[in-house]
Amino acid sequence: MKSIIVTGASSGIGRETAEYFLAQGWRVGLIARRADVLAQIDHPNAVRMSCDVTEAAAVDAAFVDFGHLDVLFNNAGMFGPQATIDEIALDDWKQVVDVNLTGMFLCARAAFRQMRRQTPQGGRIINNGSISAHTPREGSVCYTTTKHGVSGLTKTLTVDGRAFNIACGQIDIGNARTDLVTNLEKTRAAQGLDPLPSMDVVDVARSVFHMASLPAEANVQTMMVMASKMPHIGRG
Repeated sequence: MKSIIVTGASSGIGRETAEYFLAQGWRVGLIARRADVLAQIDHPNAVRMSCDVTEAAAVDAAFVDFGHLDVLFNNAGMFGPQATIDEIALDDWKQVVDVNLTGMFLCARAAFRQMRRQTPQGGRIINNGSISAHTPREGSVCYTTTKHGVSGLTKTLTVDGRAFNIACGQIDIGNARTDLVTNLEKTRAAQGLDPLPSMDVVDVARSVFHMASLPAEANVQTMMVMASKMPHIGRG
């Protein structure tokens, strides 16, 4: 049975992806802070691990307990305050960096360690980047900056992982209908702006599954999946 750990598995993209992999017969490790929400995912192949991705010891213990690992979907993240940089409190900046960068580093480190030492050696790490690493929206300085960092993490893991049969790729997602996009739409509505074009979150899960299901000799280095009518390509 193939195995995957999904971080941020209690809601949004993480939960949809975890449930999709469970439906395909995978053993799925569910990492999130909210144990009560994880308990709602009722499946014999679900391994629930209540864990804060910013706490190194807890992350390391979760990966050791899970055992053999084929894939990590390094998904946990947060948007942070929507404001210009002069209105961002230092504590808010640090919180986003802790989750989006340090959390991803800690989970990638634990996965890399497991994949390097297990038999057979190797595996795959899929980082959740963002379309914001290419074209940010207004008021996203915390989120966008950290997602540029995720792209650097992905490229470095790709190079370092080759010697150990560890592939690394990144999925950049644009406007899947999650709570994050819903909250952005509420803010836009309050500002009198048009609704955001969006897509069903299950299409993200299908995309992650494709990346995860490739043979060891093949890798999707970067994939962008976005709502078809997003104004990402072209000029106004």
